Order: sequence, then structure tokens, then C-alpha cells
Amino acid sequence: MRYVIIRDDDTNALTPVECLERLYRPFLDRGLPVNLATIPDVATGTKLPDGRPEGFLRFRNGTTEPTLPIDSNQELTAYLHANPGYHIVQHGFHHDYLEFENPCAKTVAERLDRGREILERAGFAAPETFVAPYDKLSRPSLNAVAKRFKVLSTGWFELRRLPYSWWPGYLFKKLRGTAHWRIGHTALLSHPGCILSCFRKYDEALPEIKRQIKQRHLTVLVTHWWEYFRDPQPDEPFIRVLHQTADYLANDPEVKVIPFSELTASNLSN
Repeated sequence: MRYVIIRDDDTNALTPVECLERLYRPFLDRGLPVNLATIPDVATGTKLPDGRPEGFLRFRNGTTEPTLPIDSNQELTAYLHANPGYHIVQHGFHHDYLEFENPCAKTVAERLDRGREILERAGFAAPETFVAPYDKLSRPSLNAVAKRFKVLSTGWFELRRLPYSWWPGYLFKKLRGTAHWRIGHTALLSHPGCILSCFRKYDEALPEIKRQIKQRHLTVLVTHWWEYFRDPQPDEPFIRVLHQTADYLANDPEVKVIPFSELTASNLSN
């Protein structure tokens, strides 16, 4: 059996319910769990290095609040609670640019704890999985995450950023050529890039997904809901690729889709 985890990033208080419903109803109806990396208290002014606003801010709708906690959107939280196929994981705090590259241990600990409190206040279970915005974490951030979460899902790991006590485990992982490893009780997962992305060729996505799944025991598939709704009209060809992926995952008897919460030592191994 090969395991797949679906991770959609950037759900936040600005996310329209109809966007998630349009994308993920075929997954939910097939019993395929969807992990939503959810921003606890989204910043409404985050800009990328080139000055462009973050993609999900297209749905800001003129708000002047500097941040919006997830429970300020009661329609969204009610929808998520009503559909248990969604699994909420913590995605940063405000989603400020590179907010977890911060070298201050006190600051990153406060952001992690405050983010968890906001998600719990919205009625969600205490998150056990963390996803850092932009896949960037400082050494203090990595230490703080490992103390608080059972899973860290990120794109890659760099030796120079890791706590020194992690170096032997990282080097052993590299020697074995594995995608995933552990430090203490925390599973450290990497993923093969955002294959389901509007910035890649659509006709190459599903073949590449199949290839990646065949290469490893556990594959994390990452996408971003707002990429399917960049313009006034939904990107129908891109949505079709996502739904074809749902068909493949549901119908391949050698593939099982699981939430992060079901990770075990056996499905972590390559």
C-alpha cells in the first residue's frame, strides 16, 4: 500500500466557502480526507518580495482590519465543522512573509501558541501538524515546533538551519535517501513540490503525481485553493485536473489517502 496526504494551504478568514466546496466536494464524497493548512489570524496586507499582495488576498473585499482570526468568518467555520472530511492543521500565525524565519525563540513560541489558541477558540481540535508559510523555519522555530507538534510538513530541510542535535538524524536520512524522518515524537515530512499548481503545465500534473506516488511509500500532495480562482472566473481546466486526481486516488487499490493525524511509523517508511 502507498499512502497519500492531501495538503491545501492558506485557508483563512477571507476564504469563501464556495471555493472549498467547488474544489473538494469530489474528495469528500469519495471519503478522501483533505488537510487544510489554516492560517489562525490572517494578515490582510502581506506582500511578496516583488511588492505583489499574497494570492489569497484577492478575496480581501475591502477589509481594513490588519488581521482577521479564523473564527471571524462564522460561515466558513460552520462549513468546516459540518464536513469532517476536512482536517485542520496550523499554517503559521498571521502568514506574514517569512514569519517563522525569526531567530527569536520567545517570539516564535508566542506565535505558535497564540495560533493554536485561536484555532481551538474556533472549535477545532488542538492542531498536531504545523506548516510554515513559505516552508522557511529558523533553528529556534524548528525547536519550538518539535516541542509542540507531532508532525512538521515542509518542502525540504537544510542542514544549516537544523538544531545541532538533529544533524546525525538528518545525515542518516540523507544516506538512506528517504523523504521523511523523525526527531523524538515529531515526524518531519518533505514533499515533491507543488505539482498541483497554476504555475505548472496542467497536462503534466497527473502523470507526475502518479510517478511520485510510485516512488515512495508516503507522498504529500500540496496545492493552494486560491490558485484555482485567480481571476473573476474559476480556472476550469485546472479544477478539472484536481478532480481527475480525486478519481485516480479513489480508484487505485494500491493507494490510500490519509490525514496527517493517521501517520504511523509504518506508513512513514520509504
